[in-house]
Amino acid sequence: MRNWMTALALTVLPMTAMAQDSGLKSLDTTDSGRQWMAVGRLDMEGTGFCTGTLISPTLVLTAAHCLFDRRTRQRIDPAKIQFLAGWRLGRALAYRAARQAVIHPDYEFDRETSAERVRHDLALIELWQPVRNISVTPFETGNRPGRGDEVGVVSYAQDRSEAPSLQEVCSIVSRQSGVLVMSCDVDLGSSGAPVFSFSGDSPRIVSVVSAKAEMSGQSVALGTPVEGALQLLQAELSAGRGFGASTTGANKNIGARFIRP
Repeated sequence: MRNWMTALALTVLPMTAMAQDSGLKSLDTTDSGRQWMAVGRLDMEGTGFCTGTLISPTLVLTAAHCLFDRRTRQRIDPAKIQFLAGWRLGRALAYRAARQAVIHPDYEFDRETSAERVRHDLALIELWQPVRNISVTPFETGNRPGRGDEVGVVSYAQDRSEAPSLQEVCSIVSRQSGVLVMSCDVDLGSSGAPVFSFSGDSPRIVSVVSAKAEMSGQSVALGTPVEGALQLLQAELSAGRGFGASTTGANKNIGARFIRP
């Protein structure tokens, strides 16, 4: 792990020459958050949360590690997971229970932290009931960005668990072994948060936040590209390879997992 992080750190050094990142903007009002209501909080029976995003009325995109209990090392029963679309200050536009979930077939939760693990840190959750609220529009996905491209992130976090925040401008610092290294501001709970490209007519999800790291004294976010991997996950779900809700299972989870050099 240390060798991989050292290699990343060497690439991060030119960060100061890139475009200035914007600060976090709270989306705690209807007007400020109207465009982002498909981003919601994933609650694991009230004991932890991640960020997830609707990409269809029944599918939520998030990070694979969000579906594991850190203490037991076991997958969390989808029956313990609830998606809160547009969660703001104690209320959501839609509350939906998870029916089943699928993780990237190459993701290994118990693997030592590495580029390969982060590269495959992606999951889909299928909901029992579709979200058909006219105020909640699922996002489309796009191609992975390149070094220097500007992106944005909408995420919940430990200090903003009741309403998400938008960072409209942060940068792709590097692409290393299929992992996106970004200057975006993330924290506990931001795992699974959508990374958006604004290059087209509407925001498109190009990555999902996997972890936070510190390199060369600077905080960076590590992202899992969705290009290619999302199609694989959808095929796995269609083939019946997801794991479904049951009456038993682990019920505790954490938000973000930290990777430190």
